[in-house]
Amino acid sequence: MEALLKIRNLRIAFGKGEERTEPVRDVSFAVPRGGRVAIVGESGCGKSLTSLAITRLPPVDSSETDGRISFNGAKRSFSGGASSPGLASLRGRGVSYVFQDPSGSLNPVMRIGAQIEEALPPDFPRRDKKRRTVELLARTGLPDPERAAASYPCNLSGGQCQRCSLAMALAAEPDLLIADEPTTALDVTTQRIVLNLIDELARENGTAVLLITHNLGLVAGRMDAVNVMYAGTIVESGPVETVLSAPRHPYTKGLLAAVPALDAPRGALLRDIPGTVPPPDAWPDGCAFHPRCPRAKPECAASAPPLTDCGGARCACFHPFTGGSGDAS
Repeated sequence: MEALLKIRNLRIAFGKGEERTEPVRDVSFAVPRGGRVAIVGESGCGKSLTSLAITRLPPVDSSETDGRISFNGAKRSFSGGASSPGLASLRGRGVSYVFQDPSGSLNPVMRIGAQIEEALPPDFPRRDKKRRTVELLARTGLPDPERAAASYPCNLSGGQCQRCSLAMALAAEPDLLIADEPTTALDVTTQRIVLNLIDELARENGTAVLLITHNLGLVAGRMDAVNVMYAGTIVESGPVETVLSAPRHPYTKGLLAAVPALDAPRGALLRDIPGTVPPPDAWPDGCAFHPRCPRAKPECAASAPPLTDCGGARCACFHPFTGGSGDAS
């Protein structure tokens, strides 16, 4: 399938000298035209910065960036420095974002309708803007779209604001919708509604989706491919069914084990991954996951494993799970 978005060897760094940090390191992946791709990992792994680099939104606009990003035939190569142009010209009709905090991404002093009208294509007939705005809000399932259009963000609930953000993102008729933790502050029922809306609307409009999330459980049955990110780099990637049914990297397996099971007995303890993601100025040498990894060996601290083919997916691990009987640990 033709790739709409290609990211190759992306690196993002901030600061100079001893204060220099590199929160994104050598990231490569693609999003097919009309496809659905996820980036999964704990907070602090570099997921959001990677997505912001596509259009060089803050704070990436002031970073030192290297690598190559191509979108819909337009290519940009970064050679370092804050002046790299990126793909800023693709904001609007090319790429739209839905962020995790609608109260922070919506303008608090503008009515919802006016914000959505601003996002419509520049050549959209002025006389039809209000009608189109109400149509978009109705399409997201808001029970009273006219009232929502006339409201300020503070007059609406978090779930309603997130639906308004989705309507605004789709107003630009984007080829790529980037949803960055779009369900973080929502209750479980509203989470499902918002995710179903993204699936449905993207499918109807032929829009590709890049979903950023910390929950591997959200990508099952929704995404085509998944990239598992840790400490600024991708440690496993491949088709969702392959990665979820037979995870190869210990980090991926730990994330899956941490997803609560609906059929778990009452009182069962939730599993977690010991330790925390280190800050970018303290990435470990070798494999960044080795201090938390139950399968780590001395060689894991000595050098970083490359991302190589591994059972239908790609995995960066010297001691990956193989799917055999010895993988129970």
